[in-house]
Amino acid sequence: ASPPAGPNAEVPAARLLAAPTQVGSTALQSQPSAMAALAPTSTARIGHARPLRRQQQALRAAAPRRLRVTAKDFPKPDLDSENFRAAAALSKKLKSLGEKGVEPKTVAIVGGGLAGLSCAKYLADAGHKPIVLERGNVLGGKVSAWQDEDGDWIETGLHIFFGAYPNMMNLFAELDIEDRLQWKEHAMIFAMPDSPGEFSRFDFPSWLPAPWNGVWAIANNNQMLTWPEKLRFGLALLPMLVAGQDYINAQDELSVSQWMKKYNVPDRVNDEVFIAMAKALDFIDPDKLSMTVVLTAMNRFVNETNGSQMAFLDGNQPDRLCQPLREYVEARGGEVRLETPLRKIAVSEDGERVTHLELAGGEQVTADVYVSAMPVDIMKLMTPEPWKERPFFKQLNELEGIPVINLHLWFDRKLNCSDHLMFSRSPLLSVYADMSTTCKEYYDEEQSMLELVFAPCGPLAGSEKDWIAASDEEIIEATMRELERLFPTEVKADGSGAQLRKYAVVKTPRSVYAANVGRNKFRPSQETPVENFVLAGDYTSQFYLGSMEGAVFSGKLAAEVIADKAVGQPSKGIKAVPEVVLSKTY
Repeated sequence: ASPPAGPNAEVPAARLLAAPTQVGSTALQSQPSAMAALAPTSTARIGHARPLRRQQQALRAAAPRRLRVTAKDFPKPDLDSENFRAAAALSKKLKSLGEKGVEPKTVAIVGGGLAGLSCAKYLADAGHKPIVLERGNVLGGKVSAWQDEDGDWIETGLHIFFGAYPNMMNLFAELDIEDRLQWKEHAMIFAMPDSPGEFSRFDFPSWLPAPWNGVWAIANNNQMLTWPEKLRFGLALLPMLVAGQDYINAQDELSVSQWMKKYNVPDRVNDEVFIAMAKALDFIDPDKLSMTVVLTAMNRFVNETNGSQMAFLDGNQPDRLCQPLREYVEARGGEVRLETPLRKIAVSEDGERVTHLELAGGEQVTADVYVSAMPVDIMKLMTPEPWKERPFFKQLNELEGIPVINLHLWFDRKLNCSDHLMFSRSPLLSVYADMSTTCKEYYDEEQSMLELVFAPCGPLAGSEKDWIAASDEEIIEATMRELERLFPTEVKADGSGAQLRKYAVVKTPRSVYAANVGRNKFRPSQETPVENFVLAGDYTSQFYLGSMEGAVFSGKLAAEVIADKAVGQPSKGIKAVPEVVLSKTY
């Protein structure tokens, strides 16, 4: 790609950007009619080329006023915790296996997202030869990004790195790229719906350890919850604090809303906090989201002093994170191949082994072991016929990806937005950030570029309207109405305020798996009943659910399965399939 022209580049008013771009997993092209609908689509347009109805008066706008927003990064926090040490120990184990001179296995990995790249990295550490096969022309999967013809980056999603991501943090250290994380102030910032333009903060003091820093943050915020509401909520969390992960897992049969009613938590706690948390964690309303998801996050934040502290990557994900992974793998004898879409997983007559992968161009890829690092929806489509009635693979039918829309809005002036992730508490928007302030590569002192998550955006997630089917213009219109509340002095309904120069709409019909009530038990282990076939992906069984950490951890666990078997060590085994799957017809 050519060097970025930057957000201040002159944009001819009559020029439209390129036709919609599609990216996604390796397998998407092999069955166009079924798979094309699952791929993220992006349409970027120049605001003045196709004016929005609510901005028809843009030409009468006053000259942009100057506003300077200071960006300040914070030192890397102390991330030492039991989970961080466990992640480091697994990395050390895999590397030690490679140092024993094990006979290398050739491993074909389908999918060049974080799960596939993580699997390849740790297989290389363990002395094996990974071959990553990525359908698209860019790495990253759900964190992929690409440049428009102005050189501006379009990202599949707004991605935040938490201190409570132990495998991700170890990965950054192992790749020697920790300096690429821009740590922000340890706080959570929520918009106040009834007070347009105002925000409420939860500040976590650095001088207090967990859980007391969280107690302090909640106790000192009196805008969102009253003291009786805080106490009722705190009492409801006691079983989690006492019983830990076993209790958390058991709450998967309850939605967030059902759990709150069961424990007599006031409705205002849901309205003030949990709607925003649910949409940020999995793009789902609390009426549908499993309480296990929320409690998992809260458990990490409560037990790890800096678990809730956030960082932004200092640039685009393909260059700043995926490329170092690729270089690491290739430097150790592995391969990473782009534009190699999968057509078929070929298996033996009895279905007990994978014999080869057939690519869309007719090439056959043969390996000792095969890994699917494809999203669950694609894996279901690519499942070989002999496997479809096997309970292990049948359970995948209980999982599906959640729809989500990511937006980029370029304005003609600087908006007053904090150097942080913002919880919008909007019925249409989840979280947002001014990337021209938070991210070094996108930094601009004169003009803002907001990146926003539009969610929930489909019935599966709790929305009455199917926003994936809506036009880009309709989505932007609705978003601008919400921004009038978030930026009341700057974004005006009459078009007299900040002007939208350009926008990009990225629709992902199937993103991370939908963590609806009761889904956790159907998430499969990385090890499968097929001797030389392993799964990776955030939908597979691991503690970190549908997240970047979950993807990286799943790839690492998949590598562990292969590495253990290669040296004759016992693996963790295959997770039991719920009985309901055995008799169910899909």
